[in-house]
Amino acid sequence: MLSKEQRQKRIQDIIARESVSTQAELVERLRAEGVQVTQATVSRDINELRLVRLPIGKGRHRYALAQVSGHNDVRDQLERLFQNFVRDVDRGENMLVIRTADGHATGVALLLDKLRRDDIVGTIAGEDTIFVVARTTTEGEALMEELHALMLG
Repeated sequence: MLSKEQRQKRIQDIIARESVSTQAELVERLRAEGVQVTQATVSRDINELRLVRLPIGKGRHRYALAQVSGHNDVRDQLERLFQNFVRDVDRGENMLVIRTADGHATGVALLLDKLRRDDIVGTIAGEDTIFVVARTTTEGEALMEELHALMLG
């Protein structure tokens, strides 16, 4: 059994030498190397490694390491907003609803959008509510856990 660091190093190695466009493909590549992993774990690893999907033509994409500068600033801002203004996060399947203090939903949604995460299809914000669509139910569950952690600091 690999440690988290070893597994994440394998992920970096795989995306450096192969064109991997989906989490499912990454799970397959890891399993081919004898690493038993779930898609939810790979989703969290992708977020922690700050991987991004780059276009490679004809509507296809591949994972790559993101430029760290800027993303960390957005992440830090998002954490501060979550701790100060987010009141609740709820989920139904792959859809999440984030409740904020009045007037703060748009700012939180903007930062979520700036993260350009593959597991978030999109957001819609009102005055105090944000509707977030995750790509899959599993990613929605992982995203909800992550957002709860942001709230708690």
